[in-house]
Amino acid sequence: MGKQLKTNAIRLLDTQKVPYKIHLYDHEDGAIDGVSVARKLGQEPGAVFKTLVTKPAGKDSCCVFVIPVAAELDLKKAARAVGEKSVSMLHLADLTRYTGYVRGGCSPLGMKKQYPTVFDESCLAWPAICVSGGRVGTQLEVDPRELIRLSRAVTAPLTAEGGE
Repeated sequence: MGKQLKTNAIRLLDTQKVPYKIHLYDHEDGAIDGVSVARKLGQEPGAVFKTLVTKPAGKDSCCVFVIPVAAELDLKKAARAVGEKSVSMLHLADLTRYTGYVRGGCSPLGMKKQYPTVFDESCLAWPAICVSGGRVGTQLEVDPRELIRLSRAVTAPLTAEGGE
């Protein structure tokens, strides 16, 4: 038997006894965009979510936003959702230092620290959504209410108009 896949996100779900499905996809051709990941998994792009990490102006901390893969984060809505004047995308070079994850494998669960986390309110329309499992090529399909509970998140409108 091969070694079972375990990431911080999967360990948290197991510890909390939250049901989930693991979806693996081929990423040998390099990083791929979220819509392509959704296609590879046979999922609706509206039910596959990406985790974006931002930095509040003038602070040495982060805020985490989880939005549909085909959508674009509205930074003004994001800042409002976490009570900040403004937020900007975290530099890619800082992602691992703050979260413990790499680009394409950043999960809203199991980060190094607990950061303010907001899911786009559209997640509640789905019985389950897919988010990164904590490494590139791994997605977890989980009830969004459980993801929100475990990440101590809230929901808010986060996407630019016209986004999904």
